[in-house]
Amino acid sequence: MQETGVRNGAYGADKFGLKDLAGVHWNLTEPSLYEHAIAAGEATVVAGGALCAETGHHTGRSPKDKHTVVDALTENTVWWDGNRKMTRENFDALLGDFLDHCKGKKLFAQDLYGGAEAKYRIKTRVFTELAWHSLFIRTLLIRPERSELKSFVPDLTIIDLPSFKPDAKRHGGREGSDTMVAIDFTRKIVLICGSSYAGEMKKSVFTTLNFYLPAQNVVPMHCSANVGPDGDSALFFGLSGTGKTTLSADPNRTLIGDDETGWGPDGIFNFEGGCYAKTINLSREAEPEIWDATNRFGAVLENVGFDPETRVPDYTDQSKTENTRSAYPLESIPNASRTGRAGHPKNVIFLTADAFGVMPPIAKLTPAQAMYHFLSGYTAKVAGTEKGLVGVQPEFSTCFGSPFLPRPPSEYGDLFRKYITEHNVDCWLVNSGWTGGKYGVGRRMPIKATRALVTAALNGSLKKADFRTDPYFGFSVPTSVAGVEPHLLNPFKTWKDKAEFDKTARALVRMFQENFVKFEKHVGPDVKAAAPEVRIAAE
Repeated sequence: MQETGVRNGAYGADKFGLKDLAGVHWNLTEPSLYEHAIAAGEATVVAGGALCAETGHHTGRSPKDKHTVVDALTENTVWWDGNRKMTRENFDALLGDFLDHCKGKKLFAQDLYGGAEAKYRIKTRVFTELAWHSLFIRTLLIRPERSELKSFVPDLTIIDLPSFKPDAKRHGGREGSDTMVAIDFTRKIVLICGSSYAGEMKKSVFTTLNFYLPAQNVVPMHCSANVGPDGDSALFFGLSGTGKTTLSADPNRTLIGDDETGWGPDGIFNFEGGCYAKTINLSREAEPEIWDATNRFGAVLENVGFDPETRVPDYTDQSKTENTRSAYPLESIPNASRTGRAGHPKNVIFLTADAFGVMPPIAKLTPAQAMYHFLSGYTAKVAGTEKGLVGVQPEFSTCFGSPFLPRPPSEYGDLFRKYITEHNVDCWLVNSGWTGGKYGVGRRMPIKATRALVTAALNGSLKKADFRTDPYFGFSVPTSVAGVEPHLLNPFKTWKDKAEFDKTARALVRMFQENFVKFEKHVGPDVKAAAPEVRIAAE
């Protein structure tokens, strides 16, 4: 077997059961992985230097194809309402077939860390059959020093085989599906097949950390984080497209991470060593840091269109998907943290892209309201973002990351509330979605206004503003903020059709209430009382 690269010779692929391989390329760096990807026809170099790949018909994750092994460890600890069960027998059959499928292949292996805090990190070994996948996961996780690789022994092993198609009956998957993500928490193994979407790998590491960290008094969070010059860190929660990456990439603050963060007894820490930004309509003017990090050697683009002659990327092209992506190492952001760690946050921001257009651009939350909105995890999706989606639809993803939560949401929620209470954290809800009407009628909230409001929240000046109580949602909304159009702060005033606003707002309130029913038995009376409720007529 041919082996290249730096590795622990005493703990090779055979320790996992991989045999009769043609070769393993260990811990290759960017130039070598570019060469392998191009030689195999996996990807193309585009203007600026990024490597651009296509993911086929899977242009996003497949949450319905994610399965967790039921055993003594998981039977009474996993949140089975949000996770699909898999028998040990089905997993063993899948693993055996994976090992057979790998025979005669050359694989790429990366030894990496999930977690910037040494005492909480998980050592992760990722085997891929595609070179660009190896570059992607190398970019997204934390890269050990080269000297550490010679003694690296993994805690978690991931194998990603897009060319393998699961058998629903034999492997316990969904009938008719060609994709599977199977997780065995006891043996710390993740098997991914049938999809070329690279994000499945990074989210599998996140899911694993989500299972193990709460027991260590660490709340794992689907959020970005940054820290100011005075050590005042902040968390930005939000589902895809709400602005986590954009708003945390602030030139006046140090970026901790853009997607996955842990909060423990000593403060916050990034889980990753890279960023994974949406690139649809990316421009140098609106997002200069992300633009520069994307248009350079070492970045990995997914499903981004480009001119076939000039190779210049077209970030407005959504012919393959609206979910076009760029993966780049944290060090591509000039003001990114080199440690990935910071102290306890002073502010928490929940981002929602409210496509109904009735939420204010910012609101201050009480601890009980923060718990309510953390468990709700609200945003809205619009037509075109998903296949078959028509009009505007609410999306409630508990803890802003339900597909990645192996444990019951209340476990994360209780730990989160404990920390925001202990450290007297200010919590804010920010609407980065629509104003003046729902999607198709109103306009997108001006990014300049959103940035101004977030800046005012982080520097403490917003707390000095005058506030009104929102008649629909009950939270506190500032009545005036320097640099922000006054009418924006009261959504009711931005709508021409006042009756339609009232009807839409009341409908969204009911959606919140109906969604939260499943959590009511797990929370105290103060959190139940924090639910949106139409209190007075709009003015």
